[in-house]
Amino acid sequence: MTFEALVRKISPTLKRIAYRLNGHHSFFNDEDLYQEALIFLWLAYRRKIIDGKTDSYILQGCYFHLKNFLRKTRAKARCVSLDSLFHNEEGEDTAIDIAATPDTNEMICGLDMKMLIEKIGNNGLTKREKDVFNLCIEGLTMREIGMRLGMSHVRVIKLKHKIRDKYAALFQGYR
Repeated sequence: MTFEALVRKISPTLKRIAYRLNGHHSFFNDEDLYQEALIFLWLAYRRKIIDGKTDSYILQGCYFHLKNFLRKTRAKARCVSLDSLFHNEEGEDTAIDIAATPDTNEMICGLDMKMLIEKIGNNGLTKREKDVFNLCIEGLTMREIGMRLGMSHVRVIKLKHKIRDKYAALFQGYR
């Protein structure tokens, strides 16, 4: 059976599965989950994992893949509120004032930097690298980080260089 024929055959059920699983995740819609299931299905088809399997078996595999995908993604999801950028200390709405001031670019850059820091902290760092990264963000010196983590400051510097090398492309716009 061709991939297109398989998709046509199980697509209605796959869309219902995506719809049911989407109930708790505002950062995905049904179509996103359906597309994720199709990607999983395509990879399984190309590796010939689903050759000779029943539709029920294939749909169950897609269901488990989507559940796992949502579980992993939920753990990494971060909600950023722009409301805090548009209120002063007294809680008054200042969106008009903010839009008229040159500090707007500074605030947007700050938000952009915050999102970049979260992206780095949540993707691909070892536990030690995360520890060093978080303490660097707090403003500690290399020696202070080394003392806190029980390692030499030279080791801290090496870990910092590893982090920088892993994410050099992300930092291009911030130099």
